[in-house]
Amino acid sequence: MTFSDRAAELTMYTTSWCGYCVRLKSQLKRAGIGFREVNIEHEPRAAEIVERVNDGNQTVPTLVFSDGSALTNPSVVQVSRRLDELAA
Repeated sequence: MTFSDRAAELTMYTTSWCGYCVRLKSQLKRAGIGFREVNIEHEPRAAEIVERVNDGNQTVPTLVFSDGSALTNPSVVQVSRRLDELAA
């Protein structure tokens, strides 16, 4: 799977003030894992998605994969494993 294929499969919901988001974005980039970033402060519908997968909370970073599954504040290892599972 190429970098661009993985980016199409992964959306990362963030805010501008989230330190955990900054750290995970940096780790994903170093690992060569592409993603689409959506700031929930600027996109109300994105905030609704985050709330739906986090029991009503706007917890970030929340990552949503191509199959609709989600991970909240995951490690880069967890993200990589989930992408590998989806590719299998």
